Amino acid sequence: QVQLVESGGGLVQAGGSLRLSCAASGRTISNYALGWFRQAPGNEREFVASIRRSGGSTRYADSVKGRFTISRDNAKNTVYLQMNSLKPEDTAVYYCAVEIRPYGLGLRDFGSWGQGTQVTVSS
Repeated sequence: QVQLVESGGGLVQAGGSLRLSCAASGRTISNYALGWFRQAPGNEREFVASIRRSGGSTRYADSVKGRFTISRDNAKNTVYLQMNSLKPEDTAVYYCAVEIRPYGLGLRDFGSWGQGTQVTVSS
C-alpha cells in the first residue's frame, strides 16, 4: 500500500504562491493516477486537481483553473501542486490521494489519503 505525506503548506498573502509536495512511500507512484483535494473549516472535502500516471493528462476544479498546476516526478515518487495567485478562499487543509476508481473526482474514487498540509491565505 502507498503511504503519502504532504508538505509545503503555510501562511501566504493573497496573490502569493506556494508549492505543495506529496511524497509517496511503500510503492512507486508511477502505477497510479493521483489527486489533490482540500477541505476548509465547515466544508466538505473537495476535488482540486488530478494527474494521470504518465503526467500527460490533468484535470482541475473550475475554481483553480489557470492558477494551480499539478505535476509529478515519478523518479522522486512525488506529486506537486503549484499554487499561484492565491486567494483567501483557497485557505484549507490540502490532501493528496491515490486514484482507486479511474477518472473519478469524488472522495470515494480516491484512497491512501495523506494527513494533509494547512494552507492559509491572508487578505
